[in-house]
Amino acid sequence: MAGELLLVGSIPLDTVEQVFRTVGASLGPYLAYMPDGEVGDRRYWIDGVAYRVLNGHPEIETLRRPAPDENGVERWRPQGVHDQFQFRVKPGVREVRFGDPGWRLGYTRDAVNSYFVFRQLKKEGVIPAGVRFQVCMPLTYSAVTSFFPDPADHQRIVPGFTAALRAETAKMVELIPPDDLAIQWDLAVENRYLEATLARDGAKVAQQEAEHLTAPAREISPHIPPEVALGYHSCFGTLNGWPSRQPSDLTGSVLLLNAAVAASGRPVDFRHMPTLGAAEDAFFAPLQDLAVGDAKVYLGAIHHMHGASGLRGQLNSAWKYLREFGLAAPCGFGRAPERPGRLLTESGSAAPPDYMRIILEDHLGAVSLLREVAHRDGS
Repeated sequence: MAGELLLVGSIPLDTVEQVFRTVGASLGPYLAYMPDGEVGDRRYWIDGVAYRVLNGHPEIETLRRPAPDENGVERWRPQGVHDQFQFRVKPGVREVRFGDPGWRLGYTRDAVNSYFVFRQLKKEGVIPAGVRFQVCMPLTYSAVTSFFPDPADHQRIVPGFTAALRAETAKMVELIPPDDLAIQWDLAVENRYLEATLARDGAKVAQQEAEHLTAPAREISPHIPPEVALGYHSCFGTLNGWPSRQPSDLTGSVLLLNAAVAASGRPVDFRHMPTLGAAEDAFFAPLQDLAVGDAKVYLGAIHHMHGASGLRGQLNSAWKYLREFGLAAPCGFGRAPERPGRLLTESGSAAPPDYMRIILEDHLGAVSLLREVAHRDGS
């Protein structure tokens, strides 16, 4: 049944055709949307933005870049958070501006090229006819602010980058049929900021912070036509190996996604939040405050942190608060071969050579279990 699974982004393959053929043949019947795997310089998510957009911008100074390899050869993919690009806005610049609207960030270029392959493989029957092409992009605070250590720079970079994102989405909708398109906003850095605020200052202040962090959605999402499917992906981070953070429950993700939906100014079709290893009711209880509406909810529970009860324990707990949901991994798999964490194995120490087989089998097994739990409950 289409829509039981969601892929939240990156797949560790080299080309979009490889992604579509590999995923389409195996998981296509269970998907409502299919991403292109975020190949190339999108594989490292926002680090690709730092490399191709921020580094070398005339209004931005590069303070640090990823260290070269052991032979002194430059590289742009960081070895961890400690090794990421760092920038500052140059003195005298009040707002960083991005030229070439609709193309400057590279997302439109990649989307248009990937959609051509997507459309051709639909014609071949590799991708099911009802599946939409999914474009995944970091919302503004995820995309840029963590690269600027001086918080004063955030107000100088956020407006211009938000405008650039709005221009990219407008150009995509112009060039890709809206009824064949889905746009997903990634909220990993926002989630990190919000979890810290929640732990330090409590839920009331965190609610205000959530509204602040999702304000860029208010500038972009209302202008995305309703024919385009729209969704949000909350995340606990993977750069140092998944998970980068382990909050005690889903309160932060619920606050963040509720704020994102409220800021959207149009219907939201899906929302995704990660899980960890916990199957206790206390972890899932915040789901009772999730403003579901008509949006499909996906739990990022396809991973290898589950205890003795496995995924079944989480499904049973989540079912008490959500009467319908789909499943996904907690994050993309793009960096998993280098730093797998516990996305692929229980030990998290190394990625097995057959990691794509594990990814596909984990998703297929999750569908079977989801159906079993739903059928048992009479849904």
